[in-house]
Amino acid sequence: MKLDRVFAHPPTFNTDRLRVRPIELTDAKALFEFMSDRKVTERYGQKPRTWEETQAWVRDRLADRSRRGSIYWVFTLRGDSVAIGSCCYWNFEPGFRTAEIGYELHRAHWGTGIMTEALPPIISYGFARLGLHRIEASPLAENRPSRRLLLKLGFKNEGRLRQRVFFRGRYLDQSYYGLLREDWPKPS
Repeated sequence: MKLDRVFAHPPTFNTDRLRVRPIELTDAKALFEFMSDRKVTERYGQKPRTWEETQAWVRDRLADRSRRGSIYWVFTLRGDSVAIGSCCYWNFEPGFRTAEIGYELHRAHWGTGIMTEALPPIISYGFARLGLHRIEASPLAENRPSRRLLLKLGFKNEGRLRQRVFFRGRYLDQSYYGLLREDWPKPS
């Protein structure tokens, strides 16, 4: 698949409970609901965003696609158009064989298995259609739910980056995970 097409027109995926679709400018209001939530953003070492910052962030993500900087999806409950979470590929290495995956979820949906359902089609797409060889993730070491999710999805813990992130006046460790194409289940 040509990379220009991948970035210009990311696909939509449907799961049992979710619709995973490319981010749109109209998602800003729903994204603001969790991007402004301190409990959500502290999980990845960021301060909550203002409404203006959220709008600018969405515009930047859309522009990023044309620069081949990232591909963002939001996920909604089937039959609803309101985003309850997001997922992305970013930090592509120059040959586009490795990328980092990132994600976040509205707090009202924590602990419901939404991420376990939303991420597999994105991961499969990364390996099968983007041609990735390796997908990486680097959650804060304190973010146990994210670390458990990655292990459940088959990622391997490859180490800890000590005191890598400065957040709220202290240095935090970051965990490092990787998933190789050969370790990902083949689609049935």
